[in-house]
Amino acid sequence: MDYSIGTGEFKDWIVAETAFSAEKLGKSEAVMMLGNGYMGLRSATEESYGQETRNLFINGTFNKSQENEVTELPNAADITRLDIRIDGERFSLEFGKISDYIKQLNLKTAQLTRSFIWESPKGKKLRFHFNRFVSLDNLHLIAMKMEVESLSHPVAISFDSGINGRMTNSGSQHFLEGERRILDDRLVQLTQKTNESGVEMVFNAVHNIRLNGENVMPAADKDMARRKVWMTYDFQLEPKEKLEVEKLATVHTSRDSGDGQRSKNSAQLLQKSLDELQHHAEKGYDALFQKHCQAWQEKVWGNYDFEVESDHPFDQLALRFSLYHLTAMQPPPAHEYLGIGAKAMSGEGYKGHTFWDLEIFILPFFIYSNPAAAKSLLTYRYHGLAGARRKAVENGYAGAMFPWEMAWPEDGETTPLWGDIDIVTGEQSKIWSGIIEQHISADIAFAVYQYEKVTGDSGFMERYGYEMVFETAKFWSSRLEWNEDREVYEIRNVLGPDEYKEHVDNNAFTNYMAYFNLKLAERYAEQLSSENPKLFQKFGVGDARLDWKEKAESLYLPNPRPIDSVIPQDDTYLQLPEIDLSTYKKQTKVRTIYRDYNAEQINKIQVTKQADTVLLFYLLEQTFLCGDARLSNTAKRENYRYYEPRTLHDSSLSLAVHAVVANDLGQTDMAYSLFRQACEIDLGPQMHTSDEGIHAAAIGGIWTAAVFGFGGVRLSDELLRINPRLPKQWRRMKFTLYWKGVALTIEITHQSLKATPHSGEVVFETGGKIYKADKLIEVPLTSEAQIHSGQPLQ
Repeated sequence: MDYSIGTGEFKDWIVAETAFSAEKLGKSEAVMMLGNGYMGLRSATEESYGQETRNLFINGTFNKSQENEVTELPNAADITRLDIRIDGERFSLEFGKISDYIKQLNLKTAQLTRSFIWESPKGKKLRFHFNRFVSLDNLHLIAMKMEVESLSHPVAISFDSGINGRMTNSGSQHFLEGERRILDDRLVQLTQKTNESGVEMVFNAVHNIRLNGENVMPAADKDMARRKVWMTYDFQLEPKEKLEVEKLATVHTSRDSGDGQRSKNSAQLLQKSLDELQHHAEKGYDALFQKHCQAWQEKVWGNYDFEVESDHPFDQLALRFSLYHLTAMQPPPAHEYLGIGAKAMSGEGYKGHTFWDLEIFILPFFIYSNPAAAKSLLTYRYHGLAGARRKAVENGYAGAMFPWEMAWPEDGETTPLWGDIDIVTGEQSKIWSGIIEQHISADIAFAVYQYEKVTGDSGFMERYGYEMVFETAKFWSSRLEWNEDREVYEIRNVLGPDEYKEHVDNNAFTNYMAYFNLKLAERYAEQLSSENPKLFQKFGVGDARLDWKEKAESLYLPNPRPIDSVIPQDDTYLQLPEIDLSTYKKQTKVRTIYRDYNAEQINKIQVTKQADTVLLFYLLEQTFLCGDARLSNTAKRENYRYYEPRTLHDSSLSLAVHAVVANDLGQTDMAYSLFRQACEIDLGPQMHTSDEGIHAAAIGGIWTAAVFGFGGVRLSDELLRINPRLPKQWRRMKFTLYWKGVALTIEITHQSLKATPHSGEVVFETGGKIYKADKLIEVPLTSEAQIHSGQPLQ
């Protein structure tokens, strides 16, 4: 991989692969995926290889292929494959000679390109160039272009192009046989329906062909087979002649309305999709690409405005990479039944399911940068309340017990029961997270709180937010267990964020987050009882409010130890034996500890998979609990000092949180190192880390580490706080966020902070002083300096 080839206007915008390997295809397929939130297309090559993974996912089309499997995003029909033959022999880069090879994703234009010169085993040279994009202007459009030029000899070239509905998810077929047809020698259509959820899909593709710059429409051989329809084109190229083929394709489903209902008018869906494709065909690739580029500029790059001046240009590229993928995974506007999976739509990993990754690691970007998208994603969780209530009842609890893995909102819990091999027993390992990893209900309540405080969206709270917080509080109230001897409520037999510690009692993160959830519900109930009695009556939480108050006050919250201010991660963690973790801390591949220990053994040593107790400080200091003595800066420092050496960061979620906390504590060199490691989860030199898809939470974490860490941006209960601390490698950073509906551009150097509100007023705190900004304010970043412009309120 090479990230330095961009020049001119595309400097630090290009993610490139400069050598081809048929054994290492997954890296570029995933990190260069194309998407627009409606669909995600893995960037497999046009010609096929044995180790490839060809994926096209349409958001929200979940299906269960067999009764004994969980629902997943089905791998939709393949539109991008071209079976190319040169002089009658299959074209492949595994044969012949390759020169000038480059495959690249331009983050600015969101276009994938691939070019190379290939010499066939017979000594014939051809230049190939491929372009592809998934439109942000029209969410249903996939566009491709292939150019082939003969450089040396006359050559016969033919290719098969069509729609292949034979795709599977690791062997599981999700679709019933559908209809196929070919029109006018250039347009193919295939329809399918998922076999369990009944989602209909319509795929169309049309071809525009030019030979030496002249439009041609040769007769094509037409073929159909089971779940497949295609056409074959044949050409003869003389030296210096060029063949250009545009393939424009559209995808529509019966769930496109965005209201959670399936369209029942199949004929209308077919005709609409055909009409749309004909319109695209008239415009052609280049005109459609320009509209696509314009959409990216207006909706993304011109809006988020993120700049970093660093000694290492990679940092700027990594932040753009983060913004690119966050956009590619963002569900379309008004599609509030769609979430974001742990791999987004870049691979089959985690089956397209949504985890707590969304609320804790991805949603903060949208809350501060695109509040409308954040609202839609939280509304997705609201639509999951029915499934969450059902899970609570099934487990003997009240309220809403949110699924650890969520797919279509009404599906409820979708976590598989069995996972990887146990290296000791040779059997499948039980996946406990769907049963006992319960902190997600409080994580969602935290996200509702964060959204409300940052945006001030009272309408969302009245329609969705209060109910989510109240229902999760009811769950926690019913979940607590009374310990008669200690005279406290406890939360026993759980799995905290540290998934290397199963079946523990009183995981600190879970207990404190449950406490926050109960106190938040109590506060909201009190607020409504005085400010909106009618709504308060509607929710019927009068008696529950007293119960939440009593349970919260009696809930066991592990205190920092007097000797060192360390909060026990759970009841037994600090009593477990320690081992030398240095080998695992230096690992280049995650989870190498499983080569030496199984889950039961890891459960009995002081080792942590990912941020757990450290994460607790980072979250709760943003809430009304920021003044709690148990969460003091001293405790934060000592817990980071204790747990960081014991944390292997074997989850991609972990590094960004530790980077933020390290920077808060003045360990900026360590923070920068962790930030770079977070960037390299997908962009690093290891060629198989992204085979199952990109790491969506880690990509959100790149933005988090930069903005919340180095930028020092933080929600401080009611106030926006900006206390930056740039690493020595950075000279300047600039970005835009939203606070209470007002866009605020922040520019930071080592000497000063500039804050520029756009069409409004923002109140923020920096350096212990509060400022009211209705125009540019510049604040020196030294305690003795005077204010350049603007006056502190206190």
